[in-house]
Amino acid sequence: MSSDEPKSPGPSTEETTVGNYFIANYPPFSFWREDQVPRVLQLLSEGAESPPMLGLYVHIPFCRKRCDFCYYKVYTDKNAQDVRRYLDAVLTESRLYAEQPYLVGRQPKLVYFGGGTPSYLSPDQLRFLFEGLRDIFDWSEAEEVTFECEPGTLQTKKIEVLHELGVTRLSLGVENFNAEILALNNRAHRAKEIYGAYQTARDVGFEQINIDLIAGMVGETDENWRRCIEETLKLEPDNVTIYQLEVPYNTTIYQRMQEGGTQVAPVADWPTKRRWTQEAYAALERAGYQIGSVTTAKKGEGIEFRYRDALWTGADLIGLGVSSFGHLGGVHLQNEHRYEPYVERVERGELPIHRALVLTKDEQFVREFILQLKLGHLPLEYFRQKFGEDPRQRFAEPLAELEAQGDFKVTEQAVDVTRDALLRIDELLPRFFRSEHRNARYA
Repeated sequence: MSSDEPKSPGPSTEETTVGNYFIANYPPFSFWREDQVPRVLQLLSEGAESPPMLGLYVHIPFCRKRCDFCYYKVYTDKNAQDVRRYLDAVLTESRLYAEQPYLVGRQPKLVYFGGGTPSYLSPDQLRFLFEGLRDIFDWSEAEEVTFECEPGTLQTKKIEVLHELGVTRLSLGVENFNAEILALNNRAHRAKEIYGAYQTARDVGFEQINIDLIAGMVGETDENWRRCIEETLKLEPDNVTIYQLEVPYNTTIYQRMQEGGTQVAPVADWPTKRRWTQEAYAALERAGYQIGSVTTAKKGEGIEFRYRDALWTGADLIGLGVSSFGHLGGVHLQNEHRYEPYVERVERGELPIHRALVLTKDEQFVREFILQLKLGHLPLEYFRQKFGEDPRQRFAEPLAELEAQGDFKVTEQAVDVTRDALLRIDELLPRFFRSEHRNARYA
């Protein structure tokens, strides 16, 4: 990362400038270190007594095109042989984990295929991957299997195969319904492909479909954003996920900013992105949706995002694939972040862990508190029972400040975040960081 990176998450100005602002984990990634990897291996070598729920994340890093705003580890230059080698490595890595005493016999309750573009894989490749993983980790009792898709890759046969393989939650990366804006941001799919993919998924029998939207893509306007909301409501997805666009350093947008000698991104400012998100949530609420977090809305009984909720309450997570993040026994870990080192280490029979961080009990407490604040409603008894500490006392000063500002409402039972504060929650969360983690690089 560049040395001029922002020292703490949260936009410091109203303009969208370069940097990572959304807080996805804690402590910040910049504190994770290679010299802590042996602690992960030690943990895995020991049996687990009363372990938490287990989840499985599988990273598929292949894409038809790299979106201009994308900051994930993706590849657009791999051939069929490269893909097969990678899938073999993922299966080998999963087998290495399954042999560890900490994980022997444990069954994942949650499975998530993310990317990149998981739907980049062919039906035969999907069968190979799913069946191989299920032979290693039995997820027959999984509560949720999520699969991310790019609409332009979803031919009917592929949708049928995903349903047959047991995917329960299909997530469509729509992002925008405007063909010109999709092209301007280098998205691979066409606007018209959204409707065909969605309808086929419904016809095949998917009961939970999520649609992703991004507020603030290059070229966005008030008029077009309203149309995006209208088109979303017409489709009636079970979940809607809305992200406010940020511009991390490893994006094409940032490269163009460097060439132009500016730190201000060619996208809407933060107040505008928050307004657009609020307009979407208000329309969704009028249509019967419930706002479930800073980024999600859901409609209907039994519609939940169990993977997120489990991860934010300390579940174990095995991260498979290049650059994947995991969390096991209170230890953060991340894999090798480049294709060749990842594959080569796995082929040598090594777990490809690149860096890690062992969390103290207090860091676990802070982590769960700040992540669950993103839900907008945080019951306090959970923390008293699990950690033996009352957040009202531990965080008395920042909670009092935020309540005085009208952002939070604090009672003996819960902390509730106002809608306005929820839409800028990543600006507020660093107040709850431990002192050594403030004013430090986040990524």
